[in-house]
Amino acid sequence: ASGGGVSIRPFRSSEEYLEAMKEDLAEWFNTLYELDVQPDTFLESLETGCALCQHANNVTRSAGDFQRRHPAAAARMRVPRREVVFQARNVAPGSFVARDNVSNFIQWCRQDLGIQDVLMFETNDLVLKKNEKNFVLCLLEVARRGAKFGMLAPMLIQMEEEIEEEMRDPTAPGAHRVPLYLPKEELYGPWEVLSSHPGGTLWPVGGPL
Repeated sequence: ASGGGVSIRPFRSSEEYLEAMKEDLAEWFNTLYELDVQPDTFLESLETGCALCQHANNVTRSAGDFQRRHPAAAARMRVPRREVVFQARNVAPGSFVARDNVSNFIQWCRQDLGIQDVLMFETNDLVLKKNEKNFVLCLLEVARRGAKFGMLAPMLIQMEEEIEEEMRDPTAPGAHRVPLYLPKEELYGPWEVLSSHPGGTLWPVGGPL
């Protein structure tokens, strides 16, 4: 059994599991940012890189909040500090700007989160839709890292967390628990924390709503 009434069931193939991951991630993106990402057009919905860069910046801000609230726990974690500068207006799929957005997100994943290459994707994997599996695995890992800083997690990650919690000894001295997700009102909005630069590039500013 798992949270939200969703049961853990075996998947008959890796393709079926990939579809389940896309469904979970699509629902997660839609909840966080009020988007309309659909599993059957998952890559197309995210190929401009805008939502990816928005999310990267929200992870960085949530990590900063977590570090201030739980400095001892944060000292044992990799905490991203750099925010991604990206363009979000009138970005055409497959354009140079879209590729640049995606490339900046990938660089943030590698340098700031330290995600292993085996879980990473390349710009063409998303823009040309060449490697759906690695794109999905990378987003799940980003979500997993964000959850450790208190962000809302996809259901698959929540199930992982619940299993890990059950395996821990709750009576262990000094056990430190952190909420799995922040209340909705504490989430950073997709645009509210950004102000437009005269050139059309969006620069992250401010803090939580």
